[in-house]
Amino acid sequence: MLPCRCSSMYSIEGWCKGQTKMAVSRFSICRLTYSSSSCLSSIFTPYLSSFRTSSVPKMRCFAVSSSSLPTEKSTTCDDFTTPNSTTTIATIPRWKPMCLYFTQSLCTKMDDLAHLNAFNHSFSGDLKVNASHMNHVRPQQFDHFLVLDLEGKVEILEFPVLMIDAKTLEVVDFFHRFVRPSEMSEQRIDQYIEGKYGKIGVQSVWHDTAIPFKEVIHQFEGWMEKHQLWARDIGGHLNKAAFITCGNWDIKTKIPEQCKVSRMKIPSYFMEWINLKDIYLNFYKRRASGMMTMMRELHMPLVGSHHLGIDDTKNITRVLQRMINDGAVLQITAQRSLSASVQFLFENRIR
Repeated sequence: MLPCRCSSMYSIEGWCKGQTKMAVSRFSICRLTYSSSSCLSSIFTPYLSSFRTSSVPKMRCFAVSSSSLPTEKSTTCDDFTTPNSTTTIATIPRWKPMCLYFTQSLCTKMDDLAHLNAFNHSFSGDLKVNASHMNHVRPQQFDHFLVLDLEGKVEILEFPVLMIDAKTLEVVDFFHRFVRPSEMSEQRIDQYIEGKYGKIGVQSVWHDTAIPFKEVIHQFEGWMEKHQLWARDIGGHLNKAAFITCGNWDIKTKIPEQCKVSRMKIPSYFMEWINLKDIYLNFYKRRASGMMTMMRELHMPLVGSHHLGIDDTKNITRVLQRMINDGAVLQITAQRSLSASVQFLFENRIR
């Protein structure tokens, strides 16, 4: 197993390369401005819906200025007290970047306290579900959702999947692999990866861990079999589960293109999927061009780095959780026939 080198190559400052560098491990919000009526409830909310993120630098951390929140009352962290005590509370969970060795089951520093303090090794914090917000949840026809967001325009570079329980909306498990292109020279790969991941400082992790697409699919199928999501001997289709993507490109276009490059057949479990854009359009009756539009309209701040696949998958999952909490019922939106043609099942859809 490769040594986990997050603390050096996949560094905190690496996330902010090309931006204003800051030590995320020491990052805190020491002064916030809140409306006095929502003071206590807001501080315990994992994601503050009133944050404005349009002016925040595109780095793997986000800060909040006092001007971006209601100005009815200016309050410091020292002003917050518990209802039955005068003891002050000044705890706002500190955001940490995800250890990308951990997401690929390659982290060797799980007993290193400094490493654990600097990097996140759990999806539960970013994707916590508040049971009190689930009053409008309706039954789904699936047991699990597999949220997928591929990265890579020429060849697939990243293959992240989050497995979500359709009833509780909790994260059950995750699968994440960086993918090494099969028809590029090493020089071209280096340029490709530097352009894609260099600005967020994870190119070294990619080079340490990337494996060919065929091997990724083999491991992914083993992961699905472990969770009884799929079995070769029952026709190869998903078992009471469905892929969720933000758009049709991932499964309609990129999977077939990559399979052709990798000289393999399109796996049968990629024959249908749910395009969250179409569900969003038909549920909220408004169009969203992508994940960022959905999050902006739902007043959700971005967590992590846009176009880092594992982070985009988390943010798409947060939109999914919100939609189901609001009462959305998910249905398959597209199917691929044996002849490779794709049928779109919603008349009102994003084109």
